[in-house]
Amino acid sequence: MIRTLADPGTTNWTAITISLGIPIAIAAAVAVIVRGYFLLQRHRADAVAMASYRKLAEEAVAGQQELRAQMAQLTESVKAVEKLMREVG
Repeated sequence: MIRTLADPGTTNWTAITISLGIPIAIAAAVAVIVRGYFLLQRHRADAVAMASYRKLAEEAVAGQQELRAQMAQLTESVKAVEKLMREVG
């Protein structure tokens, strides 16, 4: 007996599985690739932001060191003026 697709009660599960399985597998692969791409882009943006923050922090530290040096000079000047005032007064 030869079966045809038109025969009632005959379902070709292999054909259904293949015809649904391949597009689902391709869609899943595309979804994984797209997700990976956007994660990579987010990682790159975070890396750029962190580099900016690191540069800002380095500049802040340099500015603080400069201010400390100026404060030390000012302290020495004030001490010299105080000493002079004690000697005069």
